[in-house]
Amino acid sequence: MRLDKYLCETTQLSRADAKKAILRGRVKVADVLITNPAQKIDTTQTVLFDSAPLTLTGPLYIALHKPQGYICSTLDEVYPCVLNLIEHEKKDKLHPAGRLDVDTTGLVLLTDDGQWSHRVTSPKKSCEKTYMVELAEPLRDDAAERCEQGIMLHNESKPTLPAKLELISPTQVKITLQEGKYHQVKRMFAALDNKVIGLHRATIGQVDLTDLAEGEWRFLTAQEVAQF
Repeated sequence: MRLDKYLCETTQLSRADAKKAILRGRVKVADVLITNPAQKIDTTQTVLFDSAPLTLTGPLYIALHKPQGYICSTLDEVYPCVLNLIEHEKKDKLHPAGRLDVDTTGLVLLTDDGQWSHRVTSPKKSCEKTYMVELAEPLRDDAAERCEQGIMLHNESKPTLPAKLELISPTQVKITLQEGKYHQVKRMFAALDNKVIGLHRATIGQVDLTDLAEGEWRFLTAQEVAQF
């Protein structure tokens, strides 16, 4: 790994500031002063920045229980972004692997690993996601069958992939999808002559919100990361 990249990965420095720090003689590798930002280093070597040792932590994989009122973005807009809920020195490098609407609660995955994020969100991977849905009206009798067959959404050329619908009460259901079209759950129930008034994502693949209250987060386990 290039020394300037290593410095960026282990500190809050930008690439430009990392290069300046190296050129100014603030970095040692294996107790040897290095002033070439492009110097290739072995990441197992001891790297000192202003005499303090640095540690390469590797990619971050985080599960967050998103409350209402937050947007799945890396910047605040009309509403605050979900990164405000994360307490980590490298949170500014994170991005959401998939999104939830501002009024939707539940599981959001965050990472700084772009390739992993793509695998989570790619339609080709058919990653199952489970949602708890509160409806304005009682569910129509043929809803489960229509979800299983696939529903043609407005402005779409193909029907949705088969989805599993489980009735909890006349106006509460659990639905499991294999895809993530724009506003898909809300649009599916609109096509079933109903309206979603409450939406919560419970799972993505094998990742769930066990022991996470709204606004809390945790690191994913190695097994959870590997499933994608």
